[in-house]
Amino acid sequence: MDFTLLHPADQIVMIMDRIYRYGMTTTSGGNLSILDDDGNIWITPGGVDKGTLTRKDIMCVQPDGTIVGHHKPSIEFPFHKRVYEIRKDVRAVLHAHPPALVSFSIARVIPNTRLLPKSHLVCGNVGMAPYDLPGSMRLGEKIAQEFAKGYNLVMLENHGVVVADTNLFEAFKAFETLDFTARIEINARRIGSPFVLTEEALDRLESRLGEQMPEFVPAGRSSRENEARREMCELVHRAYDQQLFTSTQGTFSVRLDEDTFLITPYDTDRKYLELGDPVLVRNGMREAGKIPSQSVAFHEAVYRKQKHVDAIIIAHAPNVMAFAVTEAAFDSRTIPESYIMLRHVPKIPFAVPILQPEMTADLFVPSVPVAIIENDSVVVTGSSLLNAFDRLEVAEYSAKGIIDSRMLGEMIAINDEQVEEIIEAFRLPKA
Repeated sequence: MDFTLLHPADQIVMIMDRIYRYGMTTTSGGNLSILDDDGNIWITPGGVDKGTLTRKDIMCVQPDGTIVGHHKPSIEFPFHKRVYEIRKDVRAVLHAHPPALVSFSIARVIPNTRLLPKSHLVCGNVGMAPYDLPGSMRLGEKIAQEFAKGYNLVMLENHGVVVADTNLFEAFKAFETLDFTARIEINARRIGSPFVLTEEALDRLESRLGEQMPEFVPAGRSSRENEARREMCELVHRAYDQQLFTSTQGTFSVRLDEDTFLITPYDTDRKYLELGDPVLVRNGMREAGKIPSQSVAFHEAVYRKQKHVDAIIIAHAPNVMAFAVTEAAFDSRTIPESYIMLRHVPKIPFAVPILQPEMTADLFVPSVPVAIIENDSVVVTGSSLLNAFDRLEVAEYSAKGIIDSRMLGEMIAINDEQVEEIIEAFRLPKA
């Protein structure tokens, strides 16, 4: 779907619906705007339920100040207008109050975008605007001055965040990524001190990204492939709705036969993944005209070396990621289900699956179906996509249980004798 072909009113309604449905603003909070080619500013109305917005509710402020629409423009219109005046490259502005970013704004601290490589790539550096009265020209000027410094994301003291970009979807991606990063950092600080990626580590990863496989043209599509595409799209949508990754992060793959698998594409909005989007990979070649996930070589190595694995998910579940960015160990011996589904959960050094896919693939023996990649993601394998997705959910819920238990006392793990009993009862593979 080409988002930019939609009318500005439809773009605003679509993105505000995503923001509201995922708990990143309230009924009365937040505002979005788009500057069109004619100089009109399309903006959300003030005092209208964000959960029921329609295209007819969106207001238009023309270059001469004429207001067109059934309501009043958002009270925050002044700062939207001022940002467009001071940044000629900006065509969309997003403002909202997601709880995690509000936490940072009231502590007057900027989230660290160097916890994860994608966060740094999408968000870059983030500014902080001093507090002022909502809707005031003074606030608008303070916000605009931060954008004048080159920031695309600006935190507001005791308020929330403003994002400006070339179009509304790009602004949303940056906003969503910053909020995701903030939630991970908050969780991480409850169990330890977050590690920050160095320029050297980021450069080492960047040096291996972008390499392309040769192409092939598929002769047709089997019923097995079509079914796999349907299931992949359904589970990717579910994972996104459960906020286990963001719109441009997260990779699913599923084996079709000995030499062939499907994998999610690079940089495609996960919420709207369609049947034709997943990329067919066969014998080291990619489906013509499509770009697979940048971790494709790792998936290929796992399928070649681990015959019991038929599906792989790479996700960024915010509770599991707290363990990825700290020294804290993830212990699956919380409840029997967690140990049965997750077994041993090792940590893999940052970038190793990309830099050394063959060596990393050796780790995923039957007793190690899940691993955490430091400052990156969680990798989950399974006998099917549904089995891998189930494990991902269990991992995230278990991580939340461990983090929350810190408020109650020391975690008491299932002991060795009880573990052996579980292994025997459920015929689990030995380590």
